[in-house]
Formats: sequence, C-alpha cells, structure tokens
Amino acid sequence: MSASHSGSDLAQMLRQVTPGRYDAYEALLRALATPSSGQVWMLLWHGQAGSPDAQYGDMEVDGFHYAPCVTSAQELSASGWNRSYEVIDGLDVARTLYPDHYGLWLNPHAPGGGVGIPWLDLRRIATGLDRQPAGPLRLSEPAIEIPQFYALLAQNAHRTPALRSLRRAWVQPALGAPYLVVGLDVYDTSPAAVDSVRAMMQQSVGAVPEGLPVSTVAMTDDHDPVVMWMRANARPFYDRDAHAAAQPQAPAAGYGYPPAHSSY
Repeated sequence: MSASHSGSDLAQMLRQVTPGRYDAYEALLRALATPSSGQVWMLLWHGQAGSPDAQYGDMEVDGFHYAPCVTSAQELSASGWNRSYEVIDGLDVARTLYPDHYGLWLNPHAPGGGVGIPWLDLRRIATGLDRQPAGPLRLSEPAIEIPQFYALLAQNAHRTPALRSLRRAWVQPALGAPYLVVGLDVYDTSPAAVDSVRAMMQQSVGAVPEGLPVSTVAMTDDHDPVVMWMRANARPFYDRDAHAAAQPQAPAAGYGYPPAHSSY
C-alpha cells in the first residue's frame, strides 16, 4: 500500500470519529498500529528528519501534551507547514511518545480541529491493542460478592513470599464486557518471583464463579490507568506488612524481662 493511499485511508477514518463512536475510534487506532496503513507525517519544530536535534512539535490541549502530525502529503500541503517533517509508522511514534505522556494529534489544521489520541491509547498501540482495554474506562470497587475467591487468594498470597499486597478493581471498558482486575504488588520482579506469583494466581482462579473474567496487573506499571486508579482509590484487601504488624510480638529483652535465651 502506498503512503498516499494509506494517508487517504487514515483521513477517511478520521472523518468517522465523532463523540461516542468508539468503534470508529478503535478502527483508527488499529490502522495506526498497522505498519502498512499507519504512516503519519510528524511535524518537526526543530531540526531535520533523522538529525540528533530533531524535535516534534508540541500542542497543549486541556492540560495534556500532544505532538501534531498530518496523515498524508496532501494534508501536509493543506496545513501550510513550512518546516521539516518526518514520515514514520504510527506504531513507532506511539512507542516514542507514550513513555513521556505525550499524545498524538492528527490533522489539527482540518475542519473541526482533527483528532487527538491520548498517550494512554498510544500505549495500547505500542504494547498491543488487544492486550489493553479500550478506553475511556469506568473504574470502581467491585460490587460482586465472591468471598471464597478473595479468601483463597489472600491465603495463597500469604504463602507466596514475593507478594507484598493485593488490590482489586471493577473495569468497564468502552467496548467489551466488564471484568475484575487484581493488582499484584511484589517485593521483587526476578523471574522466580514472577513465576511464584503466576502460580499463586493459577491456584486461586478455580474459586472464581464461571463466566466471570479476571485479569491481573502489576502495581509497578506506572503507565497503566487501572494501576493508577487502584493506587489512588483501592485499599489492599491483602497486605503482608500490615498482617505482620498486627501479629502479637514477643516482649523484647530488657529491664523486667530475662534475655530470650537465658539459662538458670
């Protein structure tokens, strides 16, 4: 597929994206994630394409930052941009922008102002659209009553030294069925520790009612919207440190107490 043809496809998809049309928006994300159809023309504020000092433009919208781009050579001409530009796959630019919390704004010169893609959706493009739920997400405390699962999970967590705490959230994506998420907070991320936590989850999911989807997230993921919500809003339902602090402690040796190993 030629660049000009892919650009016309992206431009056509942009026109389909309207408030509430999450299916059209997802189709746009999928096109951007596909190297054969997702090329964009990134507008360079400084430098030339490929040079060390090349710097994308910066738009601020509602307090969030976006790098502007256009979807074809024709749109570049229509935009009136007279500085340099870089033609790049949407997948590559997503990988570049999202770690710095930058989004991508397509065709800002177009009637209606184009379409902005927030950094969280660029993260979905970079890591795999099917691996992350479609936003915007509605997040809440789980209302479903599954005490057997939570009890078994906490019991197995206590037997897994790598695990510090567990949190939970109920996630309703823009597209697809809602599901339960368990947040895993670990002391270390060595392969052995990760394997032990994975085994703990496998031992516990048998207590989940049939038909209830359950997912997990690592609480160390600073870019996951579910993790960010749980950090701010969800108290751990299992906390190894709090559990240890609640255990009665033997009195320390000192005045009024004999040494722990004294003999007479």
